[in-house]
Amino acid sequence: MKKLILLSLSAVFTLSSCRVIRPGEVGIKQTLGKFSSKVQTQGIVFYNPLVSKVVKESTQTNNIKLILSLPSKEGLSVNSEISILYRLEPQKLTSVLINLGKNYESVVTSVFRSAASDVCAQFYAKDMHSGMRAKIEAEILKKMKVNLEKQAEGIDLIAVLMKRIQLPNGLANSIERKLQAEQDAMRMEFVLQQEKLEADRKIINAKGERDAQKIFSEGLTDQIIKIKTIEAFKELSKSPNSKVIITDGKTPLLINQED
Repeated sequence: MKKLILLSLSAVFTLSSCRVIRPGEVGIKQTLGKFSSKVQTQGIVFYNPLVSKVVKESTQTNNIKLILSLPSKEGLSVNSEISILYRLEPQKLTSVLINLGKNYESVVTSVFRSAASDVCAQFYAKDMHSGMRAKIEAEILKKMKVNLEKQAEGIDLIAVLMKRIQLPNGLANSIERKLQAEQDAMRMEFVLQQEKLEADRKIINAKGERDAQKIFSEGLTDQIIKIKTIEAFKELSKSPNSKVIITDGKTPLLINQED
Protein backbone atom coordinates (compact mmCIF):
# COMPACT_ATOMS: atom_id res chain seq x y z
CA MET A 1 0.00 0.00 0.00
CA LYS A 2 2.82 2.35 0.92
CA LYS A 3 4.58 1.51 -2.33
CA LEU A 4 1.44 2.36 -4.28
CA ILE A 5 1.13 5.68 -2.48
CA LEU A 6 4.80 6.47 -3.13
CA LEU A 7 4.43 5.56 -6.80
CA SER A 8 1.36 7.76 -7.09
CA LEU A 9 3.09 10.69 -5.43
CA SER A 10 6.13 10.15 -7.61
CA ALA A 11 3.98 10.14 -10.77
CA VAL A 12 2.17 13.32 -9.71
CA PHE A 13 5.47 15.04 -8.92
CA THR A 14 6.96 13.98 -12.26
CA LEU A 15 3.96 15.19 -14.24
CA SER A 16 3.91 18.50 -12.38
CA SER A 17 7.63 19.06 -13.00
CA CYS A 18 7.56 19.08 -16.80
CA ARG A 19 6.08 21.31 -19.48
CA VAL A 20 5.62 20.75 -23.19
CA ILE A 21 6.89 23.40 -25.60
CA ARG A 22 4.84 23.21 -28.80
CA PRO A 23 5.69 24.45 -32.33
CA GLY A 24 5.52 28.23 -32.51
CA GLU A 25 6.53 28.56 -28.83
CA VAL A 26 9.70 28.91 -26.80
CA GLY A 27 10.18 28.46 -23.08
CA ILE A 28 12.65 29.62 -20.48
CA LYS A 29 13.21 28.42 -16.91
CA GLN A 30 12.83 30.87 -14.06
CA THR A 31 14.46 29.65 -10.84
CA LEU A 32 13.94 31.72 -7.69
CA GLY A 33 13.03 34.68 -9.87
CA LYS A 34 16.10 34.42 -12.09
CA PHE A 35 15.76 33.61 -15.77
CA SER A 36 17.96 31.02 -17.36
CA SER A 37 20.14 32.03 -20.30
CA LYS A 38 19.09 28.92 -22.22
CA VAL A 39 15.94 29.18 -24.32
CA GLN A 40 14.02 25.92 -24.71
CA THR A 41 12.51 25.08 -28.07
CA GLN A 42 9.74 22.56 -28.76
CA GLY A 43 9.80 19.42 -26.68
CA ILE A 44 9.54 18.49 -22.97
CA VAL A 45 11.24 20.66 -20.35
CA PHE A 46 11.79 19.28 -16.82
CA TYR A 47 12.08 21.57 -13.81
CA ASN A 48 11.70 21.60 -10.04
CA PRO A 49 8.22 22.97 -9.33
CA LEU A 50 9.21 23.88 -5.75
CA VAL A 51 11.73 26.53 -6.83
CA SER A 52 11.30 26.89 -10.59
CA LYS A 53 8.77 27.41 -13.36
CA VAL A 54 8.82 27.52 -17.14
CA VAL A 55 7.66 30.69 -18.87
CA LYS A 56 6.31 30.08 -22.39
CA GLU A 57 5.90 32.71 -25.10
CA SER A 58 4.69 32.57 -28.70
CA THR A 59 7.13 33.20 -31.53
CA GLN A 60 4.38 33.46 -34.15
CA THR A 61 3.44 36.77 -35.75
CA ASN A 62 1.20 38.74 -33.40
CA ASN A 63 -1.20 41.53 -34.29
CA ILE A 64 -1.89 44.44 -31.95
CA LYS A 65 -5.06 46.28 -33.03
CA LEU A 66 -5.62 49.88 -31.98
CA ILE A 67 -8.11 52.64 -32.77
CA LEU A 68 -6.42 56.00 -32.38
CA SER A 69 -6.89 59.67 -33.14
CA LEU A 70 -3.75 60.83 -34.93
CA PRO A 71 -2.66 64.48 -35.21
CA SER A 72 -2.00 66.09 -38.60
CA LYS A 73 0.25 68.91 -39.72
CA GLU A 74 -2.62 71.39 -39.86
CA GLY A 75 -3.74 70.45 -36.33
CA LEU A 76 -6.66 68.18 -37.23
CA SER A 77 -7.41 64.80 -35.66
CA VAL A 78 -7.67 61.79 -37.97
CA ASN A 79 -9.25 58.60 -36.65
CA SER A 80 -7.67 55.36 -37.82
CA GLU A 81 -7.67 51.64 -37.10
CA ILE A 82 -4.08 50.47 -36.68
CA SER A 83 -2.49 47.02 -36.87
CA ILE A 84 1.04 46.46 -35.52
CA LEU A 85 2.57 43.18 -36.66
CA TYR A 86 5.51 41.82 -34.65
CA ARG A 87 7.07 38.61 -33.37
CA LEU A 88 9.55 37.60 -30.69
CA GLU A 89 13.06 36.54 -31.61
CA PRO A 90 13.47 33.16 -29.83
CA GLN A 91 17.10 33.51 -28.78
CA LYS A 92 16.51 36.97 -27.29
CA LEU A 93 13.51 36.05 -25.13
CA THR A 94 15.58 36.50 -21.95
CA SER A 95 16.34 40.13 -22.87
CA VAL A 96 12.68 40.85 -23.54
CA LEU A 97 11.45 39.36 -20.24
CA ILE A 98 14.18 40.98 -18.16
CA ASN A 99 13.86 44.47 -19.66
CA LEU A 100 10.17 44.65 -20.57
CA GLY A 101 8.48 41.89 -18.58
CA LYS A 102 5.68 39.65 -19.76
CA ASN A 103 3.53 42.67 -20.54
CA TYR A 104 5.79 43.70 -23.42
CA GLU A 105 2.80 44.34 -25.72
CA SER A 106 1.96 47.46 -23.72
CA VAL A 107 5.50 48.71 -24.33
CA VAL A 108 5.13 48.12 -28.09
CA THR A 109 1.84 50.04 -27.99
CA SER A 110 3.39 52.96 -26.10
CA VAL A 111 6.30 53.13 -28.52
CA PHE A 112 3.84 53.17 -31.42
CA ARG A 113 1.75 56.00 -29.94
CA SER A 114 4.83 58.17 -29.54
CA ALA A 115 6.23 57.38 -33.00
CA ALA A 116 2.86 57.81 -34.72
CA SER A 117 2.27 61.21 -33.12
CA ASP A 118 5.70 62.47 -34.17
CA VAL A 119 5.46 61.19 -37.74
CA CYS A 120 1.81 62.05 -38.50
CA ALA A 121 2.32 65.61 -37.27
CA GLN A 122 4.65 66.09 -40.25
CA PHE A 123 1.96 65.20 -42.81
CA TYR A 124 -1.34 66.78 -43.84
CA ALA A 125 -4.55 64.94 -43.04
CA LYS A 126 -5.26 64.34 -46.72
CA ASP A 127 -1.89 62.54 -47.03
CA MET A 128 -3.12 59.78 -44.71
CA HIS A 129 -5.98 59.12 -47.12
CA SER A 130 -3.83 59.09 -50.28
CA GLY A 131 -0.80 57.39 -51.76
CA MET A 132 1.33 58.95 -49.01
CA ARG A 133 -0.09 56.46 -46.50
CA ALA A 134 2.58 53.85 -47.29
CA LYS A 135 5.32 56.41 -46.64
CA ILE A 136 3.74 57.38 -43.31
CA GLU A 137 3.53 53.71 -42.28
CA ALA A 138 7.20 53.16 -43.19
CA GLU A 139 8.29 56.26 -41.24
CA ILE A 140 6.36 55.16 -38.14
CA LEU A 141 7.86 51.66 -38.32
CA LYS A 142 11.38 53.05 -38.70
CA LYS A 143 10.97 55.35 -35.68
CA MET A 144 9.44 52.54 -33.60
CA LYS A 145 12.44 50.29 -34.23
CA VAL A 146 14.85 52.99 -33.13
CA ASN A 147 12.89 53.73 -29.93
CA LEU A 148 12.29 50.07 -29.06
CA GLU A 149 15.93 49.06 -29.49
CA LYS A 150 16.84 51.59 -26.81
CA GLN A 151 14.77 49.60 -24.30
CA ALA A 152 15.37 45.96 -25.26
CA GLU A 153 16.29 43.62 -28.08
CA GLY A 154 14.25 40.65 -29.17
CA ILE A 155 11.06 42.16 -30.64
CA ASP A 156 11.00 42.06 -34.43
CA LEU A 157 8.66 44.73 -35.75
CA ILE A 158 7.27 43.59 -39.11
CA ALA A 159 4.79 46.23 -40.25
CA VAL A 160 2.52 49.09 -39.25
CA LEU A 161 -0.77 49.15 -41.15
CA MET A 162 -3.14 52.12 -41.11
CA LYS A 163 -6.67 50.99 -41.95
CA ARG A 164 -10.06 52.68 -42.18
CA ILE A 165 -8.81 56.27 -42.20
CA GLN A 166 -11.62 58.61 -41.17
CA LEU A 167 -11.02 62.27 -42.00
CA PRO A 168 -12.98 65.12 -40.40
CA ASN A 169 -16.28 65.59 -42.20
CA GLY A 170 -15.49 69.04 -43.57
CA LEU A 171 -12.12 67.95 -44.93
CA ALA A 172 -13.51 64.74 -46.40
CA ASN A 173 -16.20 66.70 -48.29
CA SER A 174 -13.63 69.23 -49.46
CA ILE A 175 -11.32 66.49 -50.77
CA GLU A 176 -14.22 64.78 -52.51
CA ARG A 177 -15.22 68.03 -54.23
CA LYS A 178 -11.63 68.67 -55.27
CA LEU A 179 -11.25 65.18 -56.71
CA GLN A 180 -14.53 65.56 -58.59
CA ALA A 181 -13.40 68.93 -59.98
CA GLU A 182 -10.06 67.42 -61.07
CA GLN A 183 -11.88 64.57 -62.82
CA ASP A 184 -14.21 67.03 -64.57
CA ALA A 185 -11.21 69.12 -65.66
CA MET A 186 -9.41 66.07 -67.00
CA ARG A 187 -12.53 64.97 -68.86
CA MET A 188 -12.97 68.44 -70.38
CA GLU A 189 -9.29 68.56 -71.37
CA PHE A 190 -9.70 65.22 -73.12
CA VAL A 191 -12.76 66.46 -75.01
CA LEU A 192 -10.95 69.63 -76.08
CA GLN A 193 -7.96 67.62 -77.26
CA GLN A 194 -10.22 65.37 -79.33
CA GLU A 195 -11.97 68.37 -80.87
CA LYS A 196 -8.62 70.00 -81.67
CA LEU A 197 -7.36 66.81 -83.30
CA GLU A 198 -10.55 66.58 -85.37
CA ALA A 199 -10.21 70.22 -86.42
CA ASP A 200 -6.56 69.66 -87.41
CA ARG A 201 -7.59 66.59 -89.39
CA LYS A 202 -10.22 68.56 -91.34
CA ILE A 203 -7.72 71.34 -92.07
CA ILE A 204 -5.16 68.83 -93.36
CA ASN A 205 -7.78 67.09 -95.53
CA ALA A 206 -9.00 70.37 -96.98
CA LYS A 207 -5.45 71.50 -97.69
CA GLY A 208 -4.69 68.17 -99.33
CA GLU A 209 -7.72 68.47 -101.61
CA ARG A 210 -6.78 72.02 -102.60
CA ASP A 211 -3.20 70.97 -103.36
CA ALA A 212 -4.40 68.01 -105.41
CA GLN A 213 -6.77 70.17 -107.44
CA LYS A 214 -4.06 72.73 -108.00
CA ILE A 215 -1.56 70.12 -109.16
CA PHE A 216 -4.17 68.51 -111.42
CA SER A 217 -5.25 71.81 -112.96
CA GLU A 218 -1.68 72.99 -113.45
CA GLY A 219 -0.66 69.66 -114.94
CA LEU A 220 -3.41 69.37 -117.62
CA THR A 221 -2.06 71.84 -120.18
CA ASP A 222 -3.10 71.79 -123.85
CA GLN A 223 0.31 70.39 -124.79
CA ILE A 224 0.01 67.50 -122.33
CA ILE A 225 -3.49 66.70 -123.62
CA LYS A 226 -2.18 66.53 -127.19
CA ILE A 227 0.65 64.22 -126.14
CA LYS A 228 -1.73 61.95 -124.30
CA THR A 229 -4.02 61.89 -127.37
CA ILE A 230 -1.16 60.80 -129.60
CA GLU A 231 -0.23 58.08 -127.12
CA ALA A 232 -3.85 56.86 -127.16
CA PHE A 233 -3.83 56.71 -130.99
CA LYS A 234 -0.67 54.64 -130.87
CA GLU A 235 -2.17 52.19 -128.45
CA LEU A 236 -5.35 51.90 -130.56
CA SER A 237 -3.35 51.28 -133.69
CA LYS A 238 -1.82 48.20 -132.12
CA SER A 239 -5.25 46.60 -131.68
CA PRO A 240 -6.46 44.21 -134.49
CA ASN A 241 -10.10 45.20 -133.97
CA SER A 242 -11.86 47.75 -136.15
CA LYS A 243 -12.66 51.11 -134.59
CA VAL A 244 -14.62 54.25 -135.25
CA ILE A 245 -12.97 57.40 -133.89
CA ILE A 246 -14.98 60.65 -133.75
CA THR A 247 -12.91 63.73 -132.89
CA ASP A 248 -12.25 67.28 -134.00
CA GLY A 249 -8.55 66.83 -133.33
CA LYS A 250 -8.66 69.02 -130.26
CA THR A 251 -10.76 67.09 -127.79
CA PRO A 252 -10.27 63.60 -126.22
CA LEU A 253 -11.27 60.69 -128.44
CA LEU A 254 -14.55 58.80 -128.43
CA ILE A 255 -13.76 55.22 -129.43
CA ASN A 256 -16.33 52.69 -130.55
CA GLN A 257 -14.61 49.30 -130.40
CA GLU A 258 -16.09 46.29 -132.24
CA ASP A 259 -14.87 42.74 -131.88
